[in-house]
Amino acid sequence: MKAINNTNIIFWGTPDITLTYLNDLEQAGYNISAVITLPDRPIGRKQIYTAPAPKLWAKERNIVVLQPEKLDGNFEETLKSFNADISIVVAYGKIIPEKIINIPKKGTLNVHYSLLPKWRGATPVESAILHGDIETGVSIQNMVFKLDAGDIFAEETITLTGMEYREDLRENLSVIGSKLLIQTLPGILDGSIVPKKQNEDFVTRAKILTKEDGQINLSDDPKILWQKWRAYFPWPGLFFFDENGKRIKITQARFENNKFIIEKVIPEGKKEITWEQFKK
Repeated sequence: MKAINNTNIIFWGTPDITLTYLNDLEQAGYNISAVITLPDRPIGRKQIYTAPAPKLWAKERNIVVLQPEKLDGNFEETLKSFNADISIVVAYGKIIPEKIINIPKKGTLNVHYSLLPKWRGATPVESAILHGDIETGVSIQNMVFKLDAGDIFAEETITLTGMEYREDLRENLSVIGSKLLIQTLPGILDGSIVPKKQNEDFVTRAKILTKEDGQINLSDDPKILWQKWRAYFPWPGLFFFDENGKRIKITQARFENNKFIIEKVIPEGKKEITWEQFKK
């Protein structure tokens, strides 16, 4: 299906993976009138203020960039001025008020990395790995002011091998999700694709991660440790405390013969060493 070249899109997104969507929308001929992303934030040990990747992408093309600290009434009026046909949200990072969701003529789409209603929430990719799911996928939903509860326009399923790491899986789902969006967007815009409601009987939640989630006991089930390792790498990572109460961070591990094998660690206040050196 050919893109509707005069479609006026507002794109919401913050992490690097959203560039896949921006590039594909651009290549398909859509008009992106504004990119909305989170404000620049201090990154790394030196806390250097860094612009989100979508901001840099938009600036290179002279596309308007909006980085509101608050999605308030003033921002609502600004958004109305773009007279957008549709908004597309991919990992923006904030809850969007209902009034703002409903501003575009065709509403707001959200690309979510699970087969909804499974794993509604902030960490669907991590949750699929953590729970040993045999499949996951991408859902394109009509955004509503209830967490990931909108009607589904399209979805695509992939099979999981049990070896995926979070970042690699997220990148793979981004490629799949972007292609699915380009395929279905014309039908969404012209009304030929009718969304289906989610079955509320099958809702599961994907909780927000904290640093403490990475704490393990070495005696835990090896399969669970492997799932946590892949889901939590690189953050929050896995760690445990030794007999002296010192925090030991695991930096390299593998799964072999149904065993979770630690290869390298960083003891608290020290440099990285091998597991064999640590055990001496």
